Amino acid sequence: MVKLRFLKVLRERFNISRLAIKYSRVTIGFWIAMVVAGLLAFSSLKYALFPDITFPVVVVNAQVPLETAVETEQKLTQPIEERLLPLAGLDQMVSSTYPGRTVVTLYFHVGTDLNSSSREVEKTLWQIALPEGATFQVIPFNLNESSAVSYTIKSDTKDLKELAEIAKTSILPEIAQLPGVLKVNLLGGGETTFTALNSGSELTKQAPEIIKEEQQRDSPESPIPITPTRIRFNGQEALAFQVIKGGDANTLDVVSRVEEAVQRLQGSLPGVELVLAVTQANYIREATQSTIDGLLLAIVLAVLVIFTFLRNWRATLITALAIPISLLGTAIVMAIYGFNLETITLLALALVIGIIIDDAIVEVENISRHLEAGESPRQAALSATNEIGLTVSASTLTIVAVFLPVGLMGGNLGQFFKPFGLTVSAAVLTSLLVARTLCPVLAVYWLKPRQGKREKGIGNREQGTGNRGKLSTVVFDFCLRSNLKYPDLLRWSLGHRKFVVGLAVLSFVAGISLIPLIPQGFIPTLDRGEFMITYRAPLPQIPSASQFGDLINNILNLGGFDTNSEKSKPLSNSDTNSDTNSDTNSDLREQLKPQLSKPKLSKSGFNGLFPIQSGMQLLLKQSEQVAKQLEEAVLAFPEVESVYTVVGVQGEPNKGNLQVKLKRNRQYTTAQLQEKMRAALPKISGVTTSVEDIQFIELPTQKPVQVALLGDDLEVLGNTAADLKTRIETLPGLVDVEATGQNNRGNRITEIEHVNGQRGVYVRASLNQGQRLGDATEEVVKVAKMVLPDGVRLELWGDSALSSHVLGSFAGTLTLSVTCMLLVLILPFGRLLEPMVVGLSLPLSIVGAMLALLITQSDFGMISLIGLIFLLGLLDKNALLLMDYVNQLRRAGLSRTEAILETGVVRLRPIIMTTASTILGMLPLALGFGAGAELRQPMAVAIIGGLLTSTLLSLIVVPVLYTLLEDCWLGLLSGIALRASQKSEVRSQK
Repeated sequence: MVKLRFLKVLRERFNISRLAIKYSRVTIGFWIAMVVAGLLAFSSLKYALFPDITFPVVVVNAQVPLETAVETEQKLTQPIEERLLPLAGLDQMVSSTYPGRTVVTLYFHVGTDLNSSSREVEKTLWQIALPEGATFQVIPFNLNESSAVSYTIKSDTKDLKELAEIAKTSILPEIAQLPGVLKVNLLGGGETTFTALNSGSELTKQAPEIIKEEQQRDSPESPIPITPTRIRFNGQEALAFQVIKGGDANTLDVVSRVEEAVQRLQGSLPGVELVLAVTQANYIREATQSTIDGLLLAIVLAVLVIFTFLRNWRATLITALAIPISLLGTAIVMAIYGFNLETITLLALALVIGIIIDDAIVEVENISRHLEAGESPRQAALSATNEIGLTVSASTLTIVAVFLPVGLMGGNLGQFFKPFGLTVSAAVLTSLLVARTLCPVLAVYWLKPRQGKREKGIGNREQGTGNRGKLSTVVFDFCLRSNLKYPDLLRWSLGHRKFVVGLAVLSFVAGISLIPLIPQGFIPTLDRGEFMITYRAPLPQIPSASQFGDLINNILNLGGFDTNSEKSKPLSNSDTNSDTNSDTNSDLREQLKPQLSKPKLSKSGFNGLFPIQSGMQLLLKQSEQVAKQLEEAVLAFPEVESVYTVVGVQGEPNKGNLQVKLKRNRQYTTAQLQEKMRAALPKISGVTTSVEDIQFIELPTQKPVQVALLGDDLEVLGNTAADLKTRIETLPGLVDVEATGQNNRGNRITEIEHVNGQRGVYVRASLNQGQRLGDATEEVVKVAKMVLPDGVRLELWGDSALSSHVLGSFAGTLTLSVTCMLLVLILPFGRLLEPMVVGLSLPLSIVGAMLALLITQSDFGMISLIGLIFLLGLLDKNALLLMDYVNQLRRAGLSRTEAILETGVVRLRPIIMTTASTILGMLPLALGFGAGAELRQPMAVAIIGGLLTSTLLSLIVVPVLYTLLEDCWLGLLSGIALRASQKSEVRSQK
């Protein structure tokens, strides 16, 4: 009695609908105010591709007057690393050591304050006893301060020098003044990079300064050398300006302002053409618009589902209003937390359409059922909300319990999905308030009582089907037939409980067994319609300072790269202008005469390999010849729209990037064209090329598959990496394989790499069309174990490491989500039986989700795992709807079997409605249309597959588990009572 009284009080406490109906004007006024606030909040949200996450990186550039890399490692690198490794918040630390110089890069956890980390690093370095003459500089980097857009500067009447002068005086200062712009770089022409810098922390209030990077970067404190560059666009030499946005600036806002400024400038610059070369904005706009289109289509389909089931436009309108109001309420929360309308939050909103309408469906359907039973609208609303209120509230709170752990996940992954978890939680809580307050009030005023009585769980067939449309009639007939047959299926299942449980176990085992057959991935590769071709030409090596003069003369006489290989040969004469080379060499000899007499290593040399700044002009020109040959091969493809080439990237004149943009209307996908271009690129002696996807966060050497080999012997590490590289190149699906540490042979040590304080080398590879990251990583690890010698160990790196950790991270989150959900369920039911039934029924979705992923060949990775967590919140709704009504009917006097059979009749329609609305809401995302579909599709596919099987199985498994566990519990209690009574009898006999 105490328990029943407690549940009655709890049900009345959760029935806030009674208050909403009593004070209906206040309720309506509140939601009108919420809509207005939501519209204002929504208008303030910015569009983006991914959440705003700060990637804090601190670079330490230290120099010391030492001649060898090994000595520099011992006296400079190791003391620095030993003191920096224990720093709080440090995620990874890598370093590269050259003769007399070391660069240590510290990657801190996402969300770590960059300025405080930088100060802590500098404070620690001052406490280290460094060798005499050593200097260092600490440079904080925010990887969000990235290139937002680049324009080429062209003219048919002006040469590059004239264009450069126009850019410095008229273009760069104008662009740099724009809000959100950090700086603007002028690239090309073989000149040292020229920058318009927006000084001051408040970018919109400070006047830009024009500075030369040559003066800034050639200082002893300079961390990264900025060499001259050459720009080519569609096979023609040009200049370009590159706009770097601030770390907190929105990419689309910055690009829009730049586009407006370019239009203004274009009219004031006769004879000069500013052509868009590279931007992320177009893809961001397309991807967000595609997600919004899917969201709108999901809303339309969900509303159509409701109408075909309810066959009442007023009830449909009341239910449909829950969607926009809930979304606007969610926008308020998003604005408070500073979230953007980006792929993750838009995906969350699209996925919750089925959930936020579920509560309204259950409420309105229950009110309609009471109306059909002959009650007045007000009485129907009060009775229905009191009957269903606790169940709706409990099921929604369990969804919050599932997704809050996702929003509170730690590490880099947690920061990425924080907006997802909090957005879903806010949406379902808002929808609960709408369903419990606004929907009953509108039902009282809008819904009309029907004539006649409702037949057992379903309306009379004659009630208005004549003008409801064929689709509505077909759905109505389906529900009627289902209601007639479902009780028979339930009765049979209750009589064959072992068979039903065995079927459930078999489905779970089948789902688990399908996982190895599904492609293992991390984050799906996005088909942006553009990609990057990188190349690296060989460099002249400098054995010693005494041989420096002979080496320079040798380079100038050859007019090409010396690869120290018998098979290597300079570029063909057809690709190199000999007259120009001769003039250049002659000029360089005059420039180098004073330096050849006193050779010294330049602090701005690239990797310490070529020390004379003046010689970079020659290397740039030779590197440009490589770019020309690659451009010719790429532009031969009719699917290519443009090629933007930068010669001399990352401070190295022998490196270059070709950013290839493809036409919209093309026959092949980006991945297919990448494969074709890999085969078509010319094989230039000594030149390595790589076809790579464009990273949204620019990181050096960021190939998908990366492993680090760690050990002490540099020669062994280099040989092992070379052996592993050779073997990986034979594996299907792995291309553009490269290995570091190949130049360290014998006593000639030019570079020593460290990984978290230990010597190491890297082996990296790109993925071929159709290959998945998880599968490729497994193959590489398997091959590596065959070649690793004693003293060398393997460590996953980059995306390979992230993909291996993702399952572990989500396993912990999944466990926490299930635990929180079951704890929430104890409150409304007051016992463990119902939560245990819910917990045991959750695996029913596995087989459907895995089968759907296998059929569609979608990745089983981070995105599909989010879909599985999403399923947890959906599945408990069906179980709660069934068990709560069974308990109500049993308290009303029905037997357990009668209560279960009656519940099946009453609750079948809302379960089918909510499942159908959710599945159709997912359908636009699952079909994979529009930009960014690769990111949305795996999640929607997993949800649809899981919902289909779990709904079908739960309709019979949940009642069976309910009776089975209750019988076991009663049997256990009776056994305990029997043993207690026996002990009591024994004591009394004594």
